[in-house]
Parts: sequence; structure tokens; C-alpha cells
Amino acid sequence: MTQTEKQLTEKESLDLIAMMINKAKDTRRDTGIAAIMWGAVIAICSLVRLSEIHFGYKLPFDIYLLTFAAVIPQIYFSVKEKKKRKAKAYGDVFFDNMWMAFGICIFLMIFITGSIYSGLKPMTEEYQKLTGHSAPFHFYEFNSSFFLLLYGLPTFVTGVSMKFKPMLWGGLLCWVCCIVTIYTTVKIDLILTALSSIFAWFIPGLIMEKDYRKAKKGLAAANV
Repeated sequence: MTQTEKQLTEKESLDLIAMMINKAKDTRRDTGIAAIMWGAVIAICSLVRLSEIHFGYKLPFDIYLLTFAAVIPQIYFSVKEKKKRKAKAYGDVFFDNMWMAFGICIFLMIFITGSIYSGLKPMTEEYQKLTGHSAPFHFYEFNSSFFLLLYGLPTFVTGVSMKFKPMLWGGLLCWVCCIVTIYTTVKIDLILTALSSIFAWFIPGLIMEKDYRKAKKGLAAANV
């Protein structure tokens, strides 16, 4: 091997390592675990609530309180990722905090809407006693619209910032369904919410996790 060929080979090797490092940096910056978790939790909550309405039974607790339980592993994974990374870019900190804040906002939204519904319930019951039919307005019919509005925000921002089309389209889907649920029944609302969480988070999360593992393996191979 000539000196020139040797230099070219070394340069190609360095370029390969640099390319893999840059690719790993540009890849989703996340393992996708948070997105998978939130997609699964929201879909399960929506389908269980749909089951309650359709089959006429009631669980002893609000199924959406599971979202509060999901905040705990979200914090755990964030802390774990911080320990793994010696240096963390500003973008990584921003996305971690944004999704953590999103989880807290979901819990607060559940608490707020539950409080509003509890306050309106005596009035609707009194209306039904006086008129003989149910009230024309039910606040819970618009719950899905509020939640889908919230779901779309971090999803769309993540998709645009990371140039990750599955989440970009997922965020837009949440907002489209947000408008649709204003005019549909509660059962349809819950189905649309479950579908939105699957397409906005669960599936993109699986893609992110796959890309993360691929980039990790590529870096390991390049550094050998």
C-alpha cells in the first residue's frame, strides 16, 4: 500500500467515524421510550373509558389517573438519560423538560376538567328533575377536544424541531381530531383519541427506538 493510499484509507476511516457520530447526533436524540409509554397509556385509558360507556360499568377509580403514574417513569427515564450523557446539548434539555411538563399538564388537565364536571353535575341533575330530560349541554363531551389540543403541542414541536415527520404529522393529526371531536359523540371521541395517541406517539416512538439502536450500533462499530 502506497503512502497516498494509506492516507486516503485513514481519511476514509475518519470520515466514516465522523459521519456515524453526526448521524447519531441528528437521529432522534431520544430512545423513544417516553413516546412509546405515553402512546400506550393514553390509548389504554381511552379504550377502557370507551368500554365503560359502551358496556355500562364503572371502575372504582378514574382510569385517566394512570397518566399520573406515567409521570413517575418519565422522570426516572429523564434522570437515567442525564446520568448516561456526560454532556447534554441545550436541545436535549429542552425536549426532556418539555415532555416532562407535558405529562404534568395532562394530570392537571384531568384534575381541572374533573373539578368542573363535579361542579356542573348538581346543576344538570336539577335540570333533569325539573324538565324531565337531560341537559342539552354536557361538559364531558368536550374533554377529548381539550386533551387533543394539548397532545398536539409537544408532538408537533418535537416533529418540526427534529425534522421527524412521523411526529410532525402526528401532531397535526391530534389537532385535526381536536376539531372533529367537537361534532362527534363521546364514543367516537375516545376512538379518535386512542388512534391519535398511537399514530402521534406509539408508532413514532418505535421508529425512534429503532433509529437510536441503529445509530448506537453504528457508533460502536466505527469506534472499534
